[in-house]
Amino acid sequence: MPIAQNPLSVEVTLPREEVALLTVEGYLDVDTATELQHHLANQLHHGRRHFLLDLSEVPFMDSSGMNIILRVYQEARELPGSVHIISPAPAVRRVLDLTGVSLTVPVSESIDEALSRVDAEPEGPHIPEV
Repeated sequence: MPIAQNPLSVEVTLPREEVALLTVEGYLDVDTATELQHHLANQLHHGRRHFLLDLSEVPFMDSSGMNIILRVYQEARELPGSVHIISPAPAVRRVLDLTGVSLTVPVSESIDEALSRVDAEPEGPHIPEV
């Protein structure tokens, strides 16, 4: 079995209790997308609702990477929560723009900008206690 030529590195930090920052480094493609998916699923399992994806060190992303982002976006919206892409590399930004993903998933230039957007989002429907 061949060794991945461009392994993916995902570092997870928690800037807030319900917010996971995933700093992704490397090629996000069919060979590596499951690594990102694993980290996102783990954070969902631990109750995170907001996901910040720092893609500044991702020089290439194919449809597998986009599908992972869109899948977690749908799951987060149901919580309710959110997904924000931070500082995508130029080639990745182009793919996000050409496919329309950047129209659905907000793109921020910094972690602080993304956190401000999280703060500005409504918390979802309020269910009164009985």
